[in-house]
Amino acid sequence: MGNIFNITEKIAEAKIKEAFERGEFDNLPGQGQPLDLEDYSRIPEDLRMAYTVLKNANVLPPEVQLKNEIVQIEDMLASIKDEQEKYRQIKKLNFLVMKLNTMKGGSVVFEEHQHYYEKMVSRMTVPPKKEKDGGDG
Repeated sequence: MGNIFNITEKIAEAKIKEAFERGEFDNLPGQGQPLDLEDYSRIPEDLRMAYTVLKNANVLPPEVQLKNEIVQIEDMLASIKDEQEKYRQIKKLNFLVMKLNTMKGGSVVFEEHQHYYEKMVSRMTVPPKKEKDGGDG
């Protein structure tokens, strides 16, 4: 079986060499321009073709769509004056962050990237009890 591949490879190399010598590779579209090499190493092999088709159709993967929506809400938050609307948008933002973290296999417990994370933690943390002076002095 391996022998067939070697023969096929040698025939292909010979055909490419002949075409190159005849100048068939001269003046091809994109000649002299850098190649657009995508890093598909983090995408499972069986999904790479689908991602390429989606990219060529200008369709974003769900993770990228979520990230874009998160950035939009973050930008919008600065201009919202109404506190109730701001709170609604923060809840939506935190939900999207949680959804994104879940898609990446992260924990759904409070993520540090969620807004007002420290405030929530400080509200939930009970301050240490003060010891009463027993008057032993």
